[in-house]
Amino acid sequence: MPTYVNPDKCDGCKALDQPACQYICPNDLMTLDKALGKAFNQEPDMCWECYSCVKTCPQSAIAMRGYADVMPMGASLTPLRGTDSIMWTVKYRDQRVKRFKYPIRSTPWGSIEPYGSLKTPTAAQLGDSGLCGEDEWLGVERLPTPGV
Repeated sequence: MPTYVNPDKCDGCKALDQPACQYICPNDLMTLDKALGKAFNQEPDMCWECYSCVKTCPQSAIAMRGYADVMPMGASLTPLRGTDSIMWTVKYRDQRVKRFKYPIRSTPWGSIEPYGSLKTPTAAQLGDSGLCGEDEWLGVERLPTPGV
């Protein structure tokens, strides 16, 4: 189920250029309504349900609509982001509450080199059906091709 923004809690991350949820959304679904100063999911049907926006929201304004088998009606799952961890609060239908704390990855911004060990592809390789670095990660010299 896609996420939704509680407009009573959202402040549009006023201190930032764009809301944190808009910055982090891998599918570019979160956006800012400039007239209201509130963020919202502009295309809920396209949501990947990665919950990155939920975990990064400093106001805890974004909620998850859980599936009935995981979160029956009346239950809730709420993250609270700290500087070094995320505290997940689970509220069950019978009003029991449990909390789980998970550390946040603390890699400095700009320090990751995603293509560092990969060779730059040639023009001929750009048309291949293989994935970048696939042969290397599979431990083969060359991938087999159909009909060869």
